Amino acid sequence: MKKGPNPSDNLTQRVKFMIYNALSLGRLKGIMQTNEKIRNIAIIAHVDHGKTTLVDGMLWQSGTFRQNQTVAERAMDNIDIERERGITLVAKNCTIQYKNTRINIVDTPGHADFGGEVERGLQMVDGALLLVDAAEGPLPQTRFVLKHALELDHKIIVVINKIDRPDARPKEVLDEIYNLFLDLNVKDHQFDFPVVYTNARKRIAVKSPEDIESGKDLTLLFDTILDYFPGPKIENEGVRMLISNTSYSEYIGRLAAGKVHSGSIKVGDKVVLSQEKGLSPETKITALFAYEGLQTVPIEKADAGDIVVVAGIEELKIGDSICDPLNPRPLPRIQIEQPTISIELIVNSSPFAGKDGNRLTSRVLWDRIEKELRTNVSLQAEKTQSADTILLRGRGELQFAVLAEQMRREGYEFMLGRPKVITQDNNGQVEEPLEHVVMDVPETCVGVITERLGTRKGEMTNLQKMGTDRVRLEFDIASRGLIGYRSEFLNDTRGMGLMSSYFAGYVPFKGHIIDRINGAMVADRPGKTTSYALFNLEPRGKLMVPPGVEVYEGMVVGLNSKQNDINVNVCREKKLTNIRAAGSDENIILTPVQPLTLEGSIAWIADDEVVEVTPNHIRIRKRILDQNKRSIIRAPKEEDEEVDA
Repeated sequence: MKKGPNPSDNLTQRVKFMIYNALSLGRLKGIMQTNEKIRNIAIIAHVDHGKTTLVDGMLWQSGTFRQNQTVAERAMDNIDIERERGITLVAKNCTIQYKNTRINIVDTPGHADFGGEVERGLQMVDGALLLVDAAEGPLPQTRFVLKHALELDHKIIVVINKIDRPDARPKEVLDEIYNLFLDLNVKDHQFDFPVVYTNARKRIAVKSPEDIESGKDLTLLFDTILDYFPGPKIENEGVRMLISNTSYSEYIGRLAAGKVHSGSIKVGDKVVLSQEKGLSPETKITALFAYEGLQTVPIEKADAGDIVVVAGIEELKIGDSICDPLNPRPLPRIQIEQPTISIELIVNSSPFAGKDGNRLTSRVLWDRIEKELRTNVSLQAEKTQSADTILLRGRGELQFAVLAEQMRREGYEFMLGRPKVITQDNNGQVEEPLEHVVMDVPETCVGVITERLGTRKGEMTNLQKMGTDRVRLEFDIASRGLIGYRSEFLNDTRGMGLMSSYFAGYVPFKGHIIDRINGAMVADRPGKTTSYALFNLEPRGKLMVPPGVEVYEGMVVGLNSKQNDINVNVCREKKLTNIRAAGSDENIILTPVQPLTLEGSIAWIADDEVVEVTPNHIRIRKRILDQNKRSIIRAPKEEDEEVDA
């Protein structure tokens, strides 16, 4: 007996025909779909919790590297300064293939000073691996990067790393992560996250810390990424691409990297650029690249959901959108937190100017800063009334120090002033930025740390025992109070302490803070330092220069043990007479001089001093070199200090 037509089948066929007809005629536009062949993820964590090492393991296991290929450790950290410091400074992309799925990975910095890199990196992804050290637990930058990921409604996979550490405490750390999610007021669906335990160095991922000995590879992590993270949401309504990074090629010009949110993009397509000031004239895509491992390879077409690099658009900035000229619909611009610290970049005016570098004029310096502003979204710059000074604004001292280090390696000479916090006026009341500081220190150092931060007007908010001989301290302190303290912290904890902080808002101005207790020993004449002069000056304080170094009048050559500045002669030679021989006195043995660092120098200087930076030298000097023209600057009292809002 022949069966009649099933009414439900007819209905299904009619619905399919209606959908097909509507799509073909363009009547159903903007229907959201997902590209299940792609996963876009970021790896976020506190500094030194193992982000880049884990990416290395994923690249190896996915077959991106040959078994016999020589690859440097932390392959994603390809900038010299990153390798030297052991931290990631710039968000970078790579791609791996796993089970016919393309996984685009963004490795983000963990330091709050480079929060702009984190924010633009998170714009390209749909989920994030939150990496946490199994011993240290969630720290300030963990909160900082997680907060931004949750605000974008990204799904989170928690990865507890370094479970092979002798002091690992994975269960307690997991509880701390749950508490962190609660503190951030997450949505219900964000609180239900999977947990993977890893040893990134050995490239092992397991479900439970007890299984670490039986773990073999990172298969569990890969499978969790594919199962838990969705494919990128896409639209079929004209090309829309948000520019999250820019670079430059000598051969094809400006390059723009970002995720294609809608439509497809091909070489030769006509597009427009949506900028802050409006739409740009129509331009053509001249080249298109996709990530393959750590490299980029040329392609002809990219579909929605993928992360690509585009060439052919010259005047662009991070946050601009590439759009269809017939239907330009820009994406929301990247929102970056406002800077909290400013610093002066000054043309080098010392007697030694031009001896090391060949790029030292104000025009050359401004051109270099403009180039930096194209890729560094958290940095701001403006010209001042003085033609020789540029005012930079950013997140912290480390950000300025890294920029200065990059510039000196490129042959630039310049000077840096003392960092100053950026205050704001709230209904006539001056407010300054506040930092929340978390420290892990030996138990024996708690007293000295508390005393140091107390004099800088820090307020302790938490004290927690960590293990047998470690303590975690938490303070709220004005950003001014932290300037110059990090080097003191390392000395006070004998290098065994960990300190990190994040911006916690604005508070009423706290008045004068004692931040430098030492004066400076200043050279009173030009010449070359001698062992005899330095030996006699050692009882007065700590020297900054070794013997045989050229100095000039006004150059800081040491720390005075007292609070006042003193002018000293570091070039004095021993006078010979006919009564004694040159070697008749005691043998001169000097204490080794620790080389100056950019971060330490910037943090230590006073308002009347600057740091001279050249390709080969870092010097500290007075703004006014002539000692007869230098005035004694009195430290302001709380009641008469003035602050510009």
